[in-house]
Amino acid sequence: MPIDLLVVRARGLWEDLARVPVSFAPPGGVNVVVSPKSGLCPPGWVGVVAMGGSAVATAPSDGAAGVVRDVLGKLPLQALRDGARDSTLIREAFAVSRMLGPATLSYASPAGFRPAGADAPAVEQLPAAHPDMRSLEQAAGQEDAGEAALDEITSPAFVVRAQGRVVSAAGYHMWPRRTAHISVLTAPEARGRGLARVTASAAVSHALAAGLLPQWRARPAASRRVAAALGFEELGFQLSFEIATSGAGALDGARHLLL
Repeated sequence: MPIDLLVVRARGLWEDLARVPVSFAPPGGVNVVVSPKSGLCPPGWVGVVAMGGSAVATAPSDGAAGVVRDVLGKLPLQALRDGARDSTLIREAFAVSRMLGPATLSYASPAGFRPAGADAPAVEQLPAAHPDMRSLEQAAGQEDAGEAALDEITSPAFVVRAQGRVVSAAGYHMWPRRTAHISVLTAPEARGRGLARVTASAAVSHALAAGLLPQWRARPAASRRVAAALGFEELGFQLSFEIATSGAGALDGARHLLL
């Protein structure tokens, strides 16, 4: 699938997740809409998704949407991404109380996918709710397990064992627009051996065979490297944040930072 078709398909997903009518802006721009039930962010937050050089954003209220339009109208998308990485620019410009991201959004096509080699460790298939999956999550710790969200997968789990224990697992959660959102988790003592690529490769192969669009959302550099090794293309990023809710003054303060 050519990269431009990947962008079109991925944009369609995020337009649907906005849960109000919206389309991506012309190159370099951002379209902002009010959507209290947006799937781009937690409830009450602002969500921004940039894809293919333009963006959509959702806000929980008219007041918040006005602030977002003001700020993003003066910031190139790359500045938004870079500012989110060091957080200072975004936190000051929007009077942010909490923020998630930016997370890179990557997608794989059948033509671009690079599966793990034939010499990779054997992969076993388990039901998503298998007790061995919960044991892996406990071994990985709450933070890493929460980031991977293996408890949300709707596909089978694809696992590698060491001495009888599951030490790496992957699967996917079915999202709208026939999108397979990939989840991967490896036990701390088994990292650095390429097992994430092996299990993820099995999950991606399963998704592509079903005609789905594999999606990889990552913040850590190590996760992005695994996606790149499998042939995923980085097409954009997702960012969400909560504007301080201490009344209209907080929104006015954010506007003043632009002057």
